[in-house]
Amino acid sequence: MVTRSKLKRAEIEEVFARFAKASPEPLGELDFTTTFTLLVAVVLSAQTTDQAVNLATKQLFAVADTPEKMVALGEEKLMDYTKPLGFFRSKARNVLTLSQALIERHGGNVPPSREALEALPGVGRKTANVVLNVAFGEEAMAVDTHIFRVSNRTGLAPGKNPLEVEEKLMKRVPPPYRVDAHHWLILHGRYVCVARLPKCWQCAVARWCDYEPKTPPPAVRT
Repeated sequence: MVTRSKLKRAEIEEVFARFAKASPEPLGELDFTTTFTLLVAVVLSAQTTDQAVNLATKQLFAVADTPEKMVALGEEKLMDYTKPLGFFRSKARNVLTLSQALIERHGGNVPPSREALEALPGVGRKTANVVLNVAFGEEAMAVDTHIFRVSNRTGLAPGKNPLEVEEKLMKRVPPPYRVDAHHWLILHGRYVCVARLPKCWQCAVARWCDYEPKTPPPAVRT
């Protein structure tokens, strides 16, 4: 893990230009249809794969896709849908109480402000950033384990904690790319710059990456 980036502004510009060329309209992998279902899906995704969440929410959202329907469902029935997920009891409780809070404080609508989002049960900074970015188109970086790893390993935005990485990314990512940067970095970390053995031989931006030594293709490894 690097502590100080050697990447220059022009190199960072090139990195994101490559990401943009490869994926002009990047999308997250959680399934949702409304801002509310997005919020619920993100809350449920903590320490769980997006695939597992999508399996659970496909059935859940078929019966409860609004705060009012979620509250009417009740905690016991809600847990039937969240049971396949990690920490399913606390997640069900958070979804139920945040739904009630949305009804009482915001007329059933998801608020477009960080302060209001983070005041909801089970909603931290990362979840708020996802909603602000995906639902409201704000420049926000939801630093999960993938973005944290990519930012440190490549030298793009080294930091000791997610907030430090987030703040550096907001300064270093060129403005034209900030809205989509969150998705590019997550997908890059999920499928290319993976934790155990980064696929450097498949990486379109390897030449601008601080990570050494680069991982060789499987055929030339001994």
